[in-house]
Formats: sequence, structure tokens, C-alpha cells
Amino acid sequence: MDRIPVPLVTIGLLLASNVFMTFAWYGHLKFKTTPLLVVILVSWGIAFFEYLLQVPANRIGHGHFSAAELKTIQEVITLVVFAVFSATWLGEGLGWNHAVGFALIAAGAFFVFQPWA
Repeated sequence: MDRIPVPLVTIGLLLASNVFMTFAWYGHLKFKTTPLLVVILVSWGIAFFEYLLQVPANRIGHGHFSAAELKTIQEVITLVVFAVFSATWLGEGLGWNHAVGFALIAAGAFFVFQPWA
């Protein structure tokens, strides 16, 4: 991993961790009849793998990115992953209002990375 640029490693790990996180938080919505305790335990199990990726992503990325930039990257990735997940796994489309809201969040992310602050 020494030859792979820090931003690529960081973003790749954050992307993978967010896939696990999204399934841990929302994957169970397809299984409404599964007992809540089972859903919680399975979600914790999935979240373990999310942490195995998230923590190294932040550790590797910090220094190249500030903590605020890392959080911003994570949030933007979360929205992208969730949009795909919502449409494919849950079968729930996103409307124009979601697109506008996500665009406003992306605009906020743009300002986080500006050097004039």
C-alpha cells in the first residue's frame, strides 16, 4: 500500500466501509418479520467489518486530509452509497427533492475543501 496514493487508499476504504455501514443500518428493512434482537445482533456483526475499514481509513488519511475533510468525504460517500442502495436493495427511487438536497450537501463539501478558509 506504500505505492498507492493516500487519497486513493483513504477513499477506497471509506467507500467499502460505507457499503457495510449502509447494510448494517438499513439492510434489515427488507426483513420486517425478523425479530428485532436478531436484526440488532446481525447489524452489529456487519458494523464490525465497517469499523475494520473506517478506522484505518481515517488513520491513513489524517495528515493528508484534516479531520473535517475526512468527515466530509465520508458523508458524501455515504450519500452516494445510500442512493445506490436505496434504489437497488430497497427498490425505493429518489425524487428531485432528494437530488436537490444531495446537491446542496455536495456544495457544502466543495467549500470544506477550499484553501481560502
